[in-house]
Amino acid sequence: MDLSVDWKSLLTFSISPVEIVIRGTLMYWFLFLMFRFVARRDIGSLGIADLLIVVIVADAAQNGMAGKGNSITDAALLVATLIAWYRLLDLGAWRFEIIRRFVNPRRVLLIHHGRKIPDNLERHAITDDELASQLRENGVQSYKEVKEMYLEPDGKISVIREQGR
Repeated sequence: MDLSVDWKSLLTFSISPVEIVIRGTLMYWFLFLMFRFVARRDIGSLGIADLLIVVIVADAAQNGMAGKGNSITDAALLVATLIAWYRLLDLGAWRFEIIRRFVNPRRVLLIHHGRKIPDNLERHAITDDELASQLRENGVQSYKEVKEMYLEPDGKISVIREQGR
């Protein structure tokens, strides 16, 4: 059994560093846009289906990002590219309103003065059972007691009760 390591092939680029950065950039933006505009359905926690889609997307995207890259250096540059885009968007959203509006979804009104907003509930695929569960978690028995209920940008639900209830 040969236990020798080919350090050169392990630590040198097997494909062009520019190609790695371009692949990483294109896949990052593709996945960002897909998750931001297509797959936005958050209700405060990561469910098994959500975790499964993240794992599947990561596996599918890996080939598109890495190409035939096999070395540790290839992988490190790819990860650095993805983290750099993540951090740049985070800093840009913190500093500039226009980027913040693009990166962070707006809060969505679900209930207004005891009335459900069916279009918003349907758009985010929130069932009556999920809505009732969120009300109970916020100490509210009926949506009639709610002044406003929002799906916040971070996926959590916030509830403002009617005065006197």
